[in-house]
This record gives sequence, C-alpha cells and structure tokens, in this order.
Amino acid sequence: MKRYLIIAITTLLAAYSGFAEQQKLNLFIWSEYIDPKIVTQFEKQFDCKVNIDLYEEAESMLAKMQGGGASLYDVVVPPDHMIPAMVKLGLLVPLRHEHIPNLKNLDETFANPPFDRGNKYTAAYQWGTVGIFARQSKDQPFTPTWGLLFDPKQQAGSFILIDSVRDMVGAALKYKGYSLNSTDPKQLKEARDLIIEAKKRSTGFEGSVGAKNKVLGKSARVAIAYSGEGVRGMTDDKDTIFFIPKEGSQIWLDNLAIPAQAPHRELAEKFINFMLDARIGAQLSGYTQFASPNKAAMAFIPVPDLKNPAIYPSTEVKAKLEFLEDLGGKTRIYDEIWTQIKAK
Repeated sequence: MKRYLIIAITTLLAAYSGFAEQQKLNLFIWSEYIDPKIVTQFEKQFDCKVNIDLYEEAESMLAKMQGGGASLYDVVVPPDHMIPAMVKLGLLVPLRHEHIPNLKNLDETFANPPFDRGNKYTAAYQWGTVGIFARQSKDQPFTPTWGLLFDPKQQAGSFILIDSVRDMVGAALKYKGYSLNSTDPKQLKEARDLIIEAKKRSTGFEGSVGAKNKVLGKSARVAIAYSGEGVRGMTDDKDTIFFIPKEGSQIWLDNLAIPAQAPHRELAEKFINFMLDARIGAQLSGYTQFASPNKAAMAFIPVPDLKNPAIYPSTEVKAKLEFLEDLGGKTRIYDEIWTQIKAK
C-alpha cells in the first residue's frame, strides 16, 4: 500500500512540477497584428502560454503602460515616435543583445534607427504607411487626395476618420502642405479646424481595423487606415482599394520592446529572437500584409507581395512620406487640439 502511495504522490508531484514550470508570456500588441499560428509555434517550441492584450491606438497603449503595464507585460509593440518618451519615463528595459542573435537579420535601415541608436531598447517588428482605404466605383473614380475627407466638394460618400491624434492631425497637416511634425500654432489650428469640419460630415472616429471592417461592410465608403489593413481589405473585397494620397503621408515603424519590470524577461528575449527568424518574419508579413524590416526574411516573401506598391511603396511615393518624430513637451499642443476636436 505504501509503495502505491509513494508512486501516486511522485506522479502528482511530477505533474505539478511540469505544470508549474510552464511559463507565461504576456504580450501587449495592436489588434490583428500577429499570426495566431506563430503564437502556437512559439508556445510549442518553448513550452509556454502566450496571453495577448490588444490596443487600437498608441496613446491608450502608453497610458496603460504608465498605469502599471510596465510590470504586467513582457513584450509591448510601440511605434517609433513613442520610444524616446517611453525610455525617458523608465517604461522600457535595455535589450540584452547576446540573448537575441537574430538581431543580425534586420535590414541596415532598421538596425540603427534615429529614435533608438544601436537598437538599445527595441527591435523592428513591421513597417507601413497611413493612407486611404475605399470602395471603388466606376461612376465616381477616386482622385488620390486627402481632399476626399477635407474638401466637401471632393467627398465621395460616407467616410471614417482615424481615432489617433498624431495620425489624424498628420493627415490634415499633409493636406495643407505642412510637415506632419509641425509645432507651428497657426498650422495646427488650421489642421484642427479642418478635422472639426470633416468630423461633422463623417460617420465618426475608428481605429484602423474597425475602419477597414466598416468599408468592407459597406457602412462607409472611405476610411483612413494603415497599409496592412488596406491590403488585407483589398484581398477580401476586390472592389476596394488602398492608396497614399498625392499630398504625401506617414511612414511608420513598430517595434518589439520589453517593459521595465517585465515578469518574464528571458522568455521575452526568446520571443523577440523568435520573431526575428527569417522564416517567421516572412510568415508574419504574409499574415499582416505590412512590410518586413527583416532583411533575411525577404528571400521567403512571395514576389507579388514584394512588388505590391501598397505594401512596399515606390521610391517616388516614399519621397513624400515622413516619420513621426518625438516632439517632447510640444506634444501637449496636439493633446490640446485633440481635446477640442473630440469636444466639438
């Protein structure tokens, strides 16, 4: 009897030990931004469970990180212009490069970004653009302009504005011929007034994913969206199109980073290294339809995707694109006009 009891206890302890050893990775990421199959592959390879929390715009991500997320999450995916502020706020921990050998796979363009020299805190994840996703019509062809939103005479039907201060104000600034990093009060007031007027004619504000879905569902004809959502939308419905307005727009880079008090830092580094694998990088971009910053992944990305200007814009279009910059204390000007826009 004692022998059977010992065996039973030993079996239970072994089972409990195996269960206890299974780690958890807490990922904080934009919605529809990682292939579920990649998550499953990572879980199997590292015997862990990945918990995913989602956000739709960068400002809410930052607010949650400041509100305790830095000790809750293991990996976060912030946009380029927010990295300096997050570092200054003590929200991120430096990457230990010796644990992330696949950093070598990054294209040189993304291996030493101006917002994070030497990839001290970040590793490039995906890049893309901000543009217009719309339903085409033979009777009413589109002129590729932000005027579809900001000029009542060019309005081509119901439209959705993007629920992100820098993206939305940036679009208005570009339409007026200004830099999307302007801090000129006069220019910003012009942009504010444009958006307030457009808001009255619009169906409201949405995140990029929600906006794409409303165009697909035919409850809106035009929407501001990120390139990946636009390309996936075109795949789902051949009567839709994504384009970058002729006035120019935004190019952005999202990044993998580890919060300052991440509970599972080593597993987080394994996750980042896993995501930077060449084949995983190609699989990721195949799912998101955003552009890959992973040079080694290019050999595995289908040629039609590489030649798709909605994913990889031409040199001429790139010349009209700007990265958002960290504006430091001057960001409060944007916060003030955003509050005014939402209140109207």
